[in-house]
Amino acid sequence: MRYGFTTGSCAAAASKAAAYMLLTGKLKNEITIETPKGISYTAQLVNIHRKENEVSCAVKKDGGDDPDITTGAYIYAKVSYRESTEQKIEIDGGTGIGRVTKPGLDQPVGNAAINHVPRQMIEKEVMQVCRLVDYKGSLRIEISVPDGEKLAQQTFNPRLGIAGGISILGTSGIVEPMSNQAILDTIRIELNQRKAQGFDYVAVSPGNYGLDFMRKTYGYNLDRSVKCSNFIGDTIDMAVELGFQKLLLTGHIGKLIKVAGGIMNTHSKEADCRMELLAAFSVKAGVETEKVRQVLDCVTTEEAVRILENSGELQLIMEMIAERICFYLEKRAKGMIQIDCILYANEFGELAKSKEAAKWFTLLEQEQVQ
Repeated sequence: MRYGFTTGSCAAAASKAAAYMLLTGKLKNEITIETPKGISYTAQLVNIHRKENEVSCAVKKDGGDDPDITTGAYIYAKVSYRESTEQKIEIDGGTGIGRVTKPGLDQPVGNAAINHVPRQMIEKEVMQVCRLVDYKGSLRIEISVPDGEKLAQQTFNPRLGIAGGISILGTSGIVEPMSNQAILDTIRIELNQRKAQGFDYVAVSPGNYGLDFMRKTYGYNLDRSVKCSNFIGDTIDMAVELGFQKLLLTGHIGKLIKVAGGIMNTHSKEADCRMELLAAFSVKAGVETEKVRQVLDCVTTEEAVRILENSGELQLIMEMIAERICFYLEKRAKGMIQIDCILYANEFGELAKSKEAAKWFTLLEQEQVQ
């Protein structure tokens, strides 16, 4: 699959080109930068506007074969002279670039959401031009994305406290197709943000359904939960690394039944033994053989739960599953964090919770009041 280039690479290329045109007075239709990955990126420049004291141009984002919502967006850089007694490159965001409103992110509150690696890339490439033409003054660079505010509604930015637009991102400068790294980075950001706000406990759920269940059932606002997708094991690792003391995992039986088998990445391509695990717990609970066979033939866990409810052993089975989930989560955490879990099904609501989970309701209610 074809690699692409990050918004950070696009911003650096546009900045370098605009700086070159401003300082030399010459037109530039393409520019080459070196990404942190060590791969060269040659970008075509469009929408060039040249004035005596400022130049702006854009690079069209190419995300390769990765389904990136910013692919096709125009990343603009406007470079202008800046009065200063020292050589300095000032970088800020304009239209369509978000502003940080909450602590715990890559940039401090109030800054444009242009992460530190893209900032380093921009400064490196622009300083290269300055040295080329022996310019020792200062420059101001403004990055903008005309459709950025609209695009941001399809990202995590509003949830993370980045208002008014997208972020300029990228650590390698390269977009790897179908990469999971962006999801893992977002999980870490949300955990970091939670820790920066002074909390030593965190509620986690694989997806929006789990967060909605928490909000509707327990009144806990989903904006303060962390969505871990399929990366349950990695999320536990990060929570331990960041020093959290308590973690509550809330999820649908279809996801968390896998964790009861020690599976820490719940994506179907990694493992799918939902019915086998449900059948095993059913056997342990003494469910009759015919119903166990029916569970094994089920397509969905909701259907299997319905069969187990008719067996009269649903509660016992779900309590065993919740206990086993906690066992494997605590094993993953090496006992360094207290972990509780809540299981639910769409049709049946709460199925089971670990012994200490009830204490979370008081904790979360107190936070809600605050």
